[in-house]
Amino acid sequence: MEFIADLHIHSSYSRATSRHMNLENLYVWAQLKGIAVISTGDFTHPRWYAELHEKLEPAEPGLYRLKDNYAREADTQIPESCRAPVRFMLSVEISTIYKKNDRTRKVHSLVLAPNLLAAGRLNAALQEIGNIASDGRPILGLDCKHLLELTLDADSDNVLIPAHIWTPHFSVLGSASGFDSIEECFEELTPQIFALETGLSSDPPMNWRISMLDDFVLVSNSDAHSPAKLGREANIFTCKQDYYSMMQALRTKDPAGFKGTIEFFPEEGKYHLDGHRPCNQCLTPEQTRAAGGRCPECGAKVTVGVMHRVNELSDRIEGKRPQNIFPFESQIPLVEILSEIIGFGPNSKKVQNAYMHLLKELGSEFKILRHSSPAELNQAGPPLLAEAITRLRAGKVAMQPGYDGVFGIITVFDPSERAA
Repeated sequence: MEFIADLHIHSSYSRATSRHMNLENLYVWAQLKGIAVISTGDFTHPRWYAELHEKLEPAEPGLYRLKDNYAREADTQIPESCRAPVRFMLSVEISTIYKKNDRTRKVHSLVLAPNLLAAGRLNAALQEIGNIASDGRPILGLDCKHLLELTLDADSDNVLIPAHIWTPHFSVLGSASGFDSIEECFEELTPQIFALETGLSSDPPMNWRISMLDDFVLVSNSDAHSPAKLGREANIFTCKQDYYSMMQALRTKDPAGFKGTIEFFPEEGKYHLDGHRPCNQCLTPEQTRAAGGRCPECGAKVTVGVMHRVNELSDRIEGKRPQNIFPFESQIPLVEILSEIIGFGPNSKKVQNAYMHLLKELGSEFKILRHSSPAELNQAGPPLLAEAITRLRAGKVAMQPGYDGVFGIITVFDPSERAA
């Protein structure tokens, strides 16, 4: 049976994260979104680790469920149409800053663990290296290769996945502080890396242009800092719903167990193109090269985005499809579609009421975006919703790309259509 998993999020103990990122709200929002397996995030943080111990109990091998006494109250917030079992997988994102090959490297890694004992052993090892209590995403002066060693020493079933691999400032291949290959980072331990997280600003076709990535399976996750952002990217599995089966499906690139990813349109990602945010300058790679890497307005150095970096490392033409690739779907969050149709902001009461009405009538957000028929959408939703989702499924959208920390804008209608 198909199920959706979002394996990279944060708790309220991470900086710049909503105070609502607790286990009860994750349990609620996973069901509203249609996510069956949600990661915990931040298991290295002592207070969050204690909360995981208190509120979760073992379920299927390597997964946890919210204990009944915490779930009962949360259940009152979930429409009957969205109710479904939710499982938690232990995870943490770790930021490593260190010097290698005469350059300062800043890399984020996603670590997954099958049980609290394995997570606890890694926590004990990392505590000897740096302060893991100051932030849910700890910052450590640690070589990524050494982090991988510690991860596997803590438990051989632990998994390390390089996070959002193209983000300019904090990733394994990023333009500002990354490497030119996965092997340069992890050296002889590279065979222990089997999955790469594409991040919001890239999608699978961009990564297919680089043959050195062919051996890795591409995964996508939300990296959510607030409950409503869960599932903005996610993974589709058809294996047994347990930690070991899911990791084995990824490790072996098994098409019978892993069915691909749900993606942002990469243009919506906030580092897709180059640019200089203070001057509102968004540049294509060609424009950046023509300007000598400088902002045309003020002359400051521009932030080189994901598309530019992919172009630098690519050895295939755009559109080339390697063998044994997995399919993907590009989605726009439902509240953004409703916001465009209704003409109010995504967080406005009108849009939020329309969102909850749709969920009560039709089911979870992923069910609506991926499976609801035009007739169902016409009956339950506002005018133009069926047309909007039909266009979305066909990839007929307009794009204003993101750059230098500014999210892009993806729309399905032009203003004249909405006015009509």
